[in-house]
Amino acid sequence: MTNSYIVVMVASAGGLKALSEILSNLPPDFPAPIAVVQHLDPHYPSMLASILSKRTPLVVKQAEAGDKLKPGTVYIAPPDQHLLVNTDATLSLSQDKKVCNVRPAGDVLFQSAAASFQEQAIAVVLTGMDSDGAAGVQAIKSMGGVVIAQDKATADFFAMPEAAIKTGTVDFVLPLDAIASTLIELTNR
Repeated sequence: MTNSYIVVMVASAGGLKALSEILSNLPPDFPAPIAVVQHLDPHYPSMLASILSKRTPLVVKQAEAGDKLKPGTVYIAPPDQHLLVNTDATLSLSQDKKVCNVRPAGDVLFQSAAASFQEQAIAVVLTGMDSDGAAGVQAIKSMGGVVIAQDKATADFFAMPEAAIKTGTVDFVLPLDAIASTLIELTNR
């Protein structure tokens, strides 16, 4: 499909802090696009993109259907819509049923990234409750991609990373402050 990577992340409770930490430590010329699912209240507009854009040198925007993936750009799933990565390196939004009781769901994003980017997909499961991301990391791994989970010591809520780790498909279990440098290393291979 392409010789560039995509980074896909999921976060829930405690996610703003985790995403801020990672994105603030990535360089403006980060070589991959980043697609993010943060579980949000579906009934309110999200301020996540504007908050994060003040904390990182990367471009941060709320994802829109048809967005063409660009390196150094962070695409945030809008409230109450699944975010999907297409094989032509564009994004789609969907109102399909909730997965793991959430929409947007990391599993949906990860599965679409696995299908579209295969071994060039890098998934990151961050702090959160429940198990969103666990099915998705298995899809990423089955296509040869790389999976990172936040460690227990730095996760405000360890349930989501733990569910991913229990699948046996996680390549790196990292403290929050080591995730950005690992992403830089992986995307520059």
